Amino acid sequence: MSSLRKSLFSRIDGVVLLFYILLVTIGILAVFSVEYRATDPTIFMMNKSFMKQLIWFGYSLLIGLIILLTDSKFFSSFAFLAYTVGIAVLIVTIFAGVDVKGSRSWLGVGSFRFQPGEVAKIFTSLALAKFLSLPETNFKTLKDRLLGVAIAMAPAVFIILQKETGLALVYFCFFLVMYREGLPNAILVIGFSLIGLVLATLLIERKLLFIVLTVLGIVIALLMRQALRRRMAPRIILIGAWLFCILFSQVAVPFAFKHVLQHHQIDRIYSTLGKEVPDEYDKTMVAGEEKKGNSSEYNVLQSKIAIGSGGFWGKGFLNGTSTKNQFVPEQNTDFIFCAVGEQFGFVGSLGLVILYLSLMLRILFIGERQRSAFTRVYAYCVASILFFHFAINISMTIGLAPVIGITLPFLSYGGSSLLSFSILIFILVRLDADRQAMIR
Repeated sequence: MSSLRKSLFSRIDGVVLLFYILLVTIGILAVFSVEYRATDPTIFMMNKSFMKQLIWFGYSLLIGLIILLTDSKFFSSFAFLAYTVGIAVLIVTIFAGVDVKGSRSWLGVGSFRFQPGEVAKIFTSLALAKFLSLPETNFKTLKDRLLGVAIAMAPAVFIILQKETGLALVYFCFFLVMYREGLPNAILVIGFSLIGLVLATLLIERKLLFIVLTVLGIVIALLMRQALRRRMAPRIILIGAWLFCILFSQVAVPFAFKHVLQHHQIDRIYSTLGKEVPDEYDKTMVAGEEKKGNSSEYNVLQSKIAIGSGGFWGKGFLNGTSTKNQFVPEQNTDFIFCAVGEQFGFVGSLGLVILYLSLMLRILFIGERQRSAFTRVYAYCVASILFFHFAINISMTIGLAPVIGITLPFLSYGGSSLLSFSILIFILVRLDADRQAMIR
């Protein structure tokens, strides 16, 4: 038995684990740096977030060890069952979740709380990897493509019902995975077009946008007049596309902003676009309250000040003034990147970005060296999840994306976040240890 374990640990990818430990260590130090006070009687104060994060790191390593000692085929065999349980827990959370800042995305037992939507990313990754690796799955067919999309997006639907839209957006990362497995380029084109249409709906007055879309449809029809004369199908497609764009911009987007998104989410989106929330979407005015200031704009402004004040080399560890004086809201969770930027400047921030990119590139390298499609797809799922969190979190701290409450992997304080990312990494390492096997 001991020889088998020795053989297993010799096959483990130490590079990924090294990146993982470095990032978690940086995260704990960053949380420590914004909480530490010279007047503290000791650094070992259990009520401090950095001590709680250190304990969660210990739990993560323990669970990681258990995962490494588990048969790699276990994760494939129970992928669909785990996904089903995960969906069931998400549904339960809608009705029994703890209300935190207007969101019912947390389950609590006593003082212990966790966010099922974070853990569901693991089950979704395993289920999607299982589905795409099945011998009977033909991802070139429309049916299997729709099934793949359904597996990826079903958790997002239930998370939206929990009023946690930011976390739900992360599940769109699975489209990158499906693109690697053969999803047509047209899907990505349509996706980016929808994003552009949403932005146009927010930036252009609704009647004017209707005229623009109609004129654009007429211009396309004139350019395609030869094809439109000969066949009926292009005409139907063009009319259908025009009608969809009209309904999407005139009905779907306004409905989402009025009845799905919460006020602070709308506030963050318009803050990023540099505009004030229109009266029709301002839910504080609907409630008869005086219109409040743009809190998201304040958050991002303070974040930029903190990062910018770090300059090229930074102010030094424990010398951050904005973060230490708590000018930056959520500075140990969503805005933890500010602590790095202020204390270690451009050099430290760049080093952190390089560390993240190196980890993601290493994961992609691991995915491409697999014999098993299951492990390859799972590796791409892990890389895509990390990329979405990394890109969106850093973008929102420097004002390039709306503040939607997405954590920075391994750095942001939070047990659910650290544990879920740790499990993702350790499952990948365990599967990769058996990379010569065919896992289905």
